[in-house]
Amino acid sequence: MPNRIVVGAQWGDEGKGKIVDLLSEQADIIARYQGGANAGHTVIYKNHKLVLHQIPCGILRPKKICVIGNGVVIDLPRLLEELKALKKVGVNPKGRLWISQAAHVVMPYHQMREKLDEEKRGKDKIGTTLRGIGPAYEDKTGRRGIRLGDLDDRKSLLARIENNLKYYRRSLGIFQQNGSASAAKVAGRIMRQSGQIKSYIADTSEILHSAIQKGKSLLLEGAQGTLLDLDFGTYPYSTSSNTTSGGACTGLGIGPTAIDEVIGVAKAYTTRVGNGPFPTELENSLGEYLRQAGEEYGATTSRPRRCGWLDLVILKYSVRINGISKLVITKLDVLDQLPEIKIATAYKLKGRILKDFPQDAADLEKVQPVYKTMPGWKSPTGGLTSWKKLPPNAQKYIRFVSASLGVPVFLISTGSRREEIVRVR
Repeated sequence: MPNRIVVGAQWGDEGKGKIVDLLSEQADIIARYQGGANAGHTVIYKNHKLVLHQIPCGILRPKKICVIGNGVVIDLPRLLEELKALKKVGVNPKGRLWISQAAHVVMPYHQMREKLDEEKRGKDKIGTTLRGIGPAYEDKTGRRGIRLGDLDDRKSLLARIENNLKYYRRSLGIFQQNGSASAAKVAGRIMRQSGQIKSYIADTSEILHSAIQKGKSLLLEGAQGTLLDLDFGTYPYSTSSNTTSGGACTGLGIGPTAIDEVIGVAKAYTTRVGNGPFPTELENSLGEYLRQAGEEYGATTSRPRRCGWLDLVILKYSVRINGISKLVITKLDVLDQLPEIKIATAYKLKGRILKDFPQDAADLEKVQPVYKTMPGWKSPTGGLTSWKKLPPNAQKYIRFVSASLGVPVFLISTGSRREEIVRVR
């Protein structure tokens, strides 16, 4: 089987969890390459709804190996919660889950720092999940970060944490000398937590390289979506890592020649969480209908997602940036009751027609979508598993998307369960 990357083609929340779960049946190793506990993959397992924030959902399949790569920032308390939730439903990750020793740790002061930053931004706040992800990546690039492999040496750890606390006190005016964030207190808590996952920590780059040499197949997944990428997303309303396919190699320590295929996942409409431009957003009853019908609330924060029509300008950009060779469309059933459906095919800006995604967020705020209107199908598609059984207008909708992007749609999700999938041949 090929080595595949699965990427979100919009702003995240596209339903990648189900697709990774489905495709993991054909892979030997499922690996996560970036992000933190600010993203959630929701899957249904034995009638239990599980939300996995850091552990790849491939762990739900017996005998599959899962890897959390160096590009992920580890939230230890939430990782322990995930391990506990897995064991509760009878899933034992021992010997099947490996976490990179080079992965950075989200520290308690990162979360306090992010909260302060958002408060200072006022009306211009980004709308982060306040999980400390951004500051953890900032410390990583500032070479102040603490990695899982650093937690064995208490003396060195204490010194590094104290230096970081001094940095935050000096440069940001937080953590006053009142003992509330002493190095010893922070180090003690982190070391107790890391001690519970010590058996999972390994050189995951070597594990993956060895697997590739033996002809094993990899399925690589990220968090969030293309439009939240630090370099190619709607900056500064983005995440702090590379969510695109290029992030898979640097986030796992494997070479690009190992990648055979990039699969993009997109909803049949568009959503985003947090602030920032959203050209096709529907701030009316129709947007609320999509939110309710699609249960569009964040898996991590329960925040309501902003909803709008499908945007082909964004998807064309995602295809180009990621090198997407196949597309998955999710939540088609959410559109079932609409008499007509709109798709943005271009933007209008100051009298000009734009067919390419503008890099400037200020321009994106000003664009007006150019829509193509298609007839709805007014017929239920939920739970369907056959292309032939899809209503003709639903088939036309999918064909139009595929033809516009020049990329085949090979899977259509018609519900949250693993088996609710249409395989397009």
